[in-house]
Amino acid sequence: MKIMALAKYPLIIILSVSMVLSVISSAQAAEESGSVGLEGKISAPPPSRAATITFPRNGQTITDLPVEVSGLCPDDVTVRIYKNGVFAGATPCRNGSYSVKIDLFAGKNELVARVYDDLNQKGPDSNKVTVTLPVDGSSAGDRISLTSAFAKRGTNPGEGLSWPMTLSGGKGPYAITADWGDGKEADVLSQAIPGNFNISHIYDTPGIYTVTVKAIDINDEVAFLQVVGVSNGNVAQGQSADGEGSGQSFTKILWQPAVFTIPLLLLSFWLGRKHELHVLRKRLENK
Repeated sequence: MKIMALAKYPLIIILSVSMVLSVISSAQAAEESGSVGLEGKISAPPPSRAATITFPRNGQTITDLPVEVSGLCPDDVTVRIYKNGVFAGATPCRNGSYSVKIDLFAGKNELVARVYDDLNQKGPDSNKVTVTLPVDGSSAGDRISLTSAFAKRGTNPGEGLSWPMTLSGGKGPYAITADWGDGKEADVLSQAIPGNFNISHIYDTPGIYTVTVKAIDINDEVAFLQVVGVSNGNVAQGQSADGEGSGQSFTKILWQPAVFTIPLLLLSFWLGRKHELHVLRKRLENK
């Protein structure tokens, strides 16, 4: 039993030393790049609760656009709305509810809300709601529409954020505005024909922002797309990122754990060494 007890402590010492050296090496490497930090990836199960669509009501006829889709949702997720399977808009869930403005295709639109966590893991689908946008039959296929492959994108303050968009339908040329939700004047650009284009912006301060993109064609038909922009960093309590003062915190680099981890690892090494010497001393006394 004494031999087994003695044998396991060198392993503890080796592991402790390895961890200490790893932490110190990481800290030194980060310090050389101008910051001290630890980075890691935390896995978590996907959302288990679905959002609900409480408005508009199933079977409702919509005459004015954009229409506001709202309902209940689990906390700490982004709610994405899809119309006939096409991404139509997104917003963070706040205090158990959400609201996002979308436009519609001509005719029938099947709406569904899907929740995604910060790891982009999808939860269950919401209830399905079918609404109708009445249009002249001759222009049903020409309805202007905006979508994107990205519901949420992020960057660091002071760095550029580029967002790919897709414009379809309608008749050019098109006038496009992008309100990035940070109080700055909206960007204005033109697009001669339907297709892909990019919008870009620089956020000055950390936060979660509601980005609203609007496209108008030559016939004054309008398309809307609402997405979520994230500027990394700490959001001061009470600071309004999009007019609602979420007070949420987004931290890319955390240096504080190293302050506590290194002393604890050194302590564990010292205790393991002391115990090993104690065991050796007992063995010598018993011979």
